[in-house]
Amino acid sequence: MSYQPIENYGIIGNLETVALVGIDGSIDYLSFPAFDSPTVFAALLDDEKGGRFRITPHLSHARRTQMYLPDTNVLMTRFLAPTGVAEIIDFMPIADDPEASAIVRRVRAVRGSVRFRIECAPRFDYGRAKHSVQRRKDTLFFRSRGSDGAAFRLRCTRKLEVKDGDAFADIDLRAGQHIDFHLENASGARPSTEGLHEWAERSFDETVRFWRGWSARSNYTGRWRETVQRSALTLKLLTSRRHGSLVAAATFGLPERIGGERNWDYRFTWIRDSSFTLYALLRLGYTEEARGFMDWIEARCGELGPDGSLQIMYGLDGRHRLEEKILRHFEGYRGSSPVRIGNAAYDQLQLDIYGELMDSVYLYDKYGSPISIDLWENLVRLIDWVCRNWRRKDEGIWEVRGGRHEFLYSRLQCWVAVDRALRLAERRSLPAPIVRWRKVRDTIHQEILTRYWSEKKRAFVQYKDCDTLDAACLLMPMVRFISPDDPRWLSTLDAISQELVDDSLVYRYRVDTAASDGLVGEEGTFNMCSFWYVECLARAGQLERARLLFEKMLGYANHVGLFSEELGPSGEHLGNTPQAFTHLGLISAAFALNRALDGDWRP
Repeated sequence: MSYQPIENYGIIGNLETVALVGIDGSIDYLSFPAFDSPTVFAALLDDEKGGRFRITPHLSHARRTQMYLPDTNVLMTRFLAPTGVAEIIDFMPIADDPEASAIVRRVRAVRGSVRFRIECAPRFDYGRAKHSVQRRKDTLFFRSRGSDGAAFRLRCTRKLEVKDGDAFADIDLRAGQHIDFHLENASGARPSTEGLHEWAERSFDETVRFWRGWSARSNYTGRWRETVQRSALTLKLLTSRRHGSLVAAATFGLPERIGGERNWDYRFTWIRDSSFTLYALLRLGYTEEARGFMDWIEARCGELGPDGSLQIMYGLDGRHRLEEKILRHFEGYRGSSPVRIGNAAYDQLQLDIYGELMDSVYLYDKYGSPISIDLWENLVRLIDWVCRNWRRKDEGIWEVRGGRHEFLYSRLQCWVAVDRALRLAERRSLPAPIVRWRKVRDTIHQEILTRYWSEKKRAFVQYKDCDTLDAACLLMPMVRFISPDDPRWLSTLDAISQELVDDSLVYRYRVDTAASDGLVGEEGTFNMCSFWYVECLARAGQLERARLLFEKMLGYANHVGLFSEELGPSGEHLGNTPQAFTHLGLISAAFALNRALDGDWRP
């Protein structure tokens, strides 16, 4: 086994899929041609069977660095040694045709003479399908023999040899010389007839211009602007240009604990992410992206169940079934199995999604554009369902697989759902059963205050009549259920600080004391919970502590500013990466803290 740390990767993308590029110059992960397509390269999940596209300069004692060109998602990897300097520039062009996914790799000797080892070793259909290779002039065609029907063509300005289905070469470059690679979906747009070098030059210029133009639209001018903008660029990379939806993370199967079983597929869109996504996009000034995501949400609301209920998550294109399977032939990252594709949580009951959905609709109607009457009519059905079902036990925000409970966070978000519906109806004078909804909202509020408050802990607790803390309750002041300086809330914040916080790092709950999640093993601290904690401190007026912990958290980002889902005992990245929710939490915390430091303590 030869696995790089998860934090050793940067990502590139084209708003249809992303690739993970290691600091060693190897593309070790690529679902192709779409986010949720089977992988072509997955050495990150199985070093021997996954496949990779590796470019390795032979330089003794080389120091490796990686960076993004400023305000872009164009990635540069450098190798610096006394005998020579080499660089690889990786990017994915932004094409009008969603089928035209492509990767461009530009390789250059900057100083000295450098020999590069090239190895393109695809493994189609998650490493399950064999493939064929054909040569036509300067192009190699790789075609899967499996049911996925995938194919790509690889052009290069130097000749590549083929052996056992893989392309390889050893190429010597002197200072100033370069070679270009163009890997393109063979099932998509017609291949370019332009010379590869000229095409790569033009494509590079267009891609840099696209990302810098997009970055320039941000209206954030506060502290930590570069960090906030990197998170925004990452969220954009995780957004489907075709559908307007956002994947929860770029990858699947990366473990929450090395050797553990908490290995999920996050290449889908959770309703839960909606309010946080829309909030971040609107705050940054990206109204076009907010509109696209709102269109996606409106389409899902047009597909409510006969009883008015909503599914917790969907495919990027809105598909409902996300059948979970195990790739038993993959050993998993550093032996962490099982490796799952699909996600069985799609048919769980998670009542919190209704509040997150309604909060996003309310925010968009307030700061974006007024919602349609058709959407409102569907939302009335949805809120009526919440009013009938809010008392039910569910799997909750953490998608436990050990049985349902009456979770605080689920009750909280049911309150949000009804509250935002009431606010929207009254502000827009929309028809609604106001009296009935108000009664339900107030009943939920009272139940939370009485049944989820522990006198023993002097804190709000995870589920009814227990003494377990849960970081999800950090959302209570953020959704305006309770004042951020209310005595009960400050007492809860103190309890969380004592039980769930290690310096700036926050556990979502303690596995040994919380409601059983049905899984074995420990897990790391959750990055998004850490940023929620910072925001709560800022809202409570604890500015010096909030700023210190926020800036310490930023130090856990990888070398190009990306966060995975969790951090392990030694600060190593764990779980799928990069995770949208973490970067959404970072943006929200930065906004709240920046405004508080400017004297407007209530964002």
